[in-house]
Amino acid sequence: MKRWCLLLLCALALHAHAAPKRIVSLLPSLTETVCVLGHCDALVGVDDFSNWPEQVQRLPHVGGLEDASIERIVALKPDLVLLAASARAGARLQALGVTVVAMEPKVMADVHAAFEKIGAVLGEPAAASRAWARLNEGIAEAARAVPRERKGMRVYFEVDSGPYAAGRSSHIGELFDRLGVDNIVPAALGSIPKLNPEFVVRADPQVIIIAERDAAAMRSRPGWGRITAVREGRVCALTREQGDVVARPGPRLADAAHILARCFAR
Repeated sequence: MKRWCLLLLCALALHAHAAPKRIVSLLPSLTETVCVLGHCDALVGVDDFSNWPEQVQRLPHVGGLEDASIERIVALKPDLVLLAASARAGARLQALGVTVVAMEPKVMADVHAAFEKIGAVLGEPAAASRAWARLNEGIAEAARAVPRERKGMRVYFEVDSGPYAAGRSSHIGELFDRLGVDNIVPAALGSIPKLNPEFVVRADPQVIIIAERDAAAMRSRPGWGRITAVREGRVCALTREQGDVVARPGPRLADAAHILARCFAR
């Protein structure tokens, strides 16, 4: 509780002062939100997985969720570090006097909260509201692009071989709901559950969405040749770039919705 109070005080203090000029972001979705709100030039460092927009690829990369380099971050002299609430670096950076704001975008409501918080910190609350409205309109537009006869189709989204799947309680599951299709993975199993491959065979999805790198091997799994999506050729293989867009609960969710909608329109 004490930690969260400190984070809240940091955020409130930032609201009362000028927008930060030197930001380090340790989560791709937060990096993207800063840029969508027009402050990409304030970023001086990012995590190893932030790769959009293109200009952030040229910034110093300082590690990931579990292995962020405190020394490299401090050397960048940030006046603000944005990170996931679960990141190990938060407490250590605070102890060194670095201003930290933590968020954990996982579902749509979290993305909205991140827009509002980052918008407030950057002095861009109106821009944050507009960006959120555009995001939702983009998702609605994608939903309109799904043919009526494809609404209600049974869909399986594989996050990673295992298989790990996107459940109904994940942001991908929420997008499926908005697009009008039926996720075969119930919310009770969690947001990204590891499944028994036989579960997918029994659920018999009509569309499978999977990474390009895993698509060929998927077809050789026992029994998967009987799945309707495989038999009818409705396996939508995403490129790495498309996978990044869909996997990140952030400001490109409208783009994610359009990528998914195209999988259903085939």
